[in-house]
Amino acid sequence: MIAALIGPMLALAAPLQAAPPAVGPPAAPIRTSTPGDPHERFNRRMFARYQRFDRHVLGPTARGYARIVPKPVRGGIRHFFANLGEPLVFLNYLLQLKPGKAAETAGRFVINSTLGLGGLVDVAKLPGVRLPHRPNGFGDTLGYYGVKPGAYLFLPVIGPTTVRDLLGGQADGLVLPLAVGTPFDKLAYQVPHAVLTGLDQRAEAEGDLQALLAGAVDPYATLRSVYLQDRAGEIAQLHGAHRPAGSQDGLADPLIDPAAPPDAGPPELQDPLADPAAVPAPAGAVDPATPAPSPPAADPATPARR
Repeated sequence: MIAALIGPMLALAAPLQAAPPAVGPPAAPIRTSTPGDPHERFNRRMFARYQRFDRHVLGPTARGYARIVPKPVRGGIRHFFANLGEPLVFLNYLLQLKPGKAAETAGRFVINSTLGLGGLVDVAKLPGVRLPHRPNGFGDTLGYYGVKPGAYLFLPVIGPTTVRDLLGGQADGLVLPLAVGTPFDKLAYQVPHAVLTGLDQRAEAEGDLQALLAGAVDPYATLRSVYLQDRAGEIAQLHGAHRPAGSQDGLADPLIDPAAPPDAGPPELQDPLADPAAVPAPAGAVDPATPAPSPPAADPATPARR
């Protein structure tokens, strides 16, 4: 990844300085993509365009939506659309041979559709019921059965994804239109659903995005790392791996390492320029590039011992 970033910078700087004479064997070719991200050049272009769109259009619109629409109303809209997705969650738990989770999802859907006024109020997550929302889809089912994520992609409208999640997401979007039909196959439903959920997600993620990307050396690589780690954690959870407390509602901090023990606390951000395939150094190992610490200077007022 470091080579992929340094390469364009050297290309920009080349016209400003004379080329040094060649010494020794020719240098190894500079890597133009990161393992797992073979389309990095295309993805970075799409990410740069998204950042401009978010800065000038999406971000201001989402902040205006959050200011104009009261929070209870936004929460009701969010719960309504999430409740419509519970049958999809139910179906995927059945495909994953998890009848217990499927039954809980069905119970959650029935409770919120009736007592929750069609899903506007999330009654099922209250302490007396304790049936939280658990996101699940065909991308999760493919991952559960061992399908690898494939190449990382950053696409217009969709955002960060992988080949597996892209295919799974398209299948998710076809379930209600094909199984139910009207109104889910009509633009009168699909457009408001896409606009309202997109604005709500962007408004809710304002603080997290600022914390994640504002001080990042390479925002693209940071977002890619967070997305891939979060998806790996969700697939691992389907196999019984522990996820940090508070993540069961699908809105937990994506920076939490899914492999970390529950008491580890929030980790520090890893250097986005670090190679994710590199083997971590053992505890206590000394970095050969780090100079040895100098001994403390002697106090001139302290007499030397004989």
